[in-house]
Amino acid sequence: MHIALVSEHASPLAALGGVDAGGQNIHVAELAAELVRCGHRVTVYTRRDAPDLPDRVTARPGFAVVHVPAGPADHVPKDDLLPYMGGFGAWLAERWAAASERPDVVHAHFWMSGLAALTAARRTDLPVTLTYHALGSVKRRHHGTRDTSPPDRVGYERMLGNRVDRVVAQCRDEVEELTRMGVARRQIAVVPSGVDSGLFTPEGQAVARTCPRVLTAGRLVPRKGFQDVIRAMRWVPDAECVIVGGPPGRPVAEDPFGRRLVEVARLAGVADRIRMVGAVPRAELPRWYRSADLMVTAPWYEPFGLTPLEAMAAGVPVVASAVGGLLDTVVDGITGELVPPRDPAHLGRTLRRLLADRERRLGMSAAATDRARSRYGWPRAAEQLTAVYRSVAGAMSGAVA
Repeated sequence: MHIALVSEHASPLAALGGVDAGGQNIHVAELAAELVRCGHRVTVYTRRDAPDLPDRVTARPGFAVVHVPAGPADHVPKDDLLPYMGGFGAWLAERWAAASERPDVVHAHFWMSGLAALTAARRTDLPVTLTYHALGSVKRRHHGTRDTSPPDRVGYERMLGNRVDRVVAQCRDEVEELTRMGVARRQIAVVPSGVDSGLFTPEGQAVARTCPRVLTAGRLVPRKGFQDVIRAMRWVPDAECVIVGGPPGRPVAEDPFGRRLVEVARLAGVADRIRMVGAVPRAELPRWYRSADLMVTAPWYEPFGLTPLEAMAAGVPVVASAVGGLLDTVVDGITGELVPPRDPAHLGRTLRRLLADRERRLGMSAAATDRARSRYGWPRAAEQLTAVYRSVAGAMSGAVA
């Protein structure tokens, strides 16, 4: 099949760690690569956000990335891109009108990509699937007046859910949210994101340490709960907390939220046990995961959560907030433990108890690795998505994955 992946703000070629560059970029890049390994032809369409970008790039292991001229050829915050989606969709329609560029199926990533893809598909009679990656209703619930999303986002998401050919949800919690929004259950297929189990393994080198270590990783944004992890360390004496993440190519001290975390650590009296290492090349992440006794991820909400899954694949038990996709990936008491969000005391006591129980951590480590490899490997995800693609394209009949 020729599969078009539309990812308007999250390029698979982007440097990770910025405010708008994270799990979706990784998801699109690794999905495209796995689909190519399965024998499909894959083209990723993303917005041109710099004037010197080539029109087309061939990325390893063979998928194409096309930079679409939509809006200024410069960085535009994700939440300001909506006015350019009509032009993005018109450009795609013109491109797909050519037989050599026409895909068999379109998979849009994020709601604005869905708008562009649906605009193009109406003119070209192509089937469209959509993965939201995050829902406006959830973001609004947690951010309130601080939500910078376009005001009509939730309405657009509801409309898209009932007009695309299939919605690909990443977890059970997302399915429940979508049905509450008014998206028909028959429209939804559940296919979780994958993890690179060839890169993230228990075997290999680890970053040196001198004391028990908990690790947390991700983009430095408030909803990820880093402040709660830092405060939790008051209940975890004699252990250090390593925070991996930050703006690419810049010290954490130059990041406003990074400076806030430094102050949180000082006020909590744990500054001497907090180590902020900043952005780390993806190839180096396994060494950091393996160095930890526990991975902790404490977001207020989480559409899926890739870093905990990477840690599990590397053999590290995960202590996670009981929210969103983490309710699926982390099996409470088996691969780690689930804790209430925004409760540093509960989180700290859980970390202290597990750090004191090496045998239990070893059992969780083995279970975490097995679950990540068997349930969340990219070959399984690509197989399930291919079934969805063939179903909506009319190439085969039967139940979707």
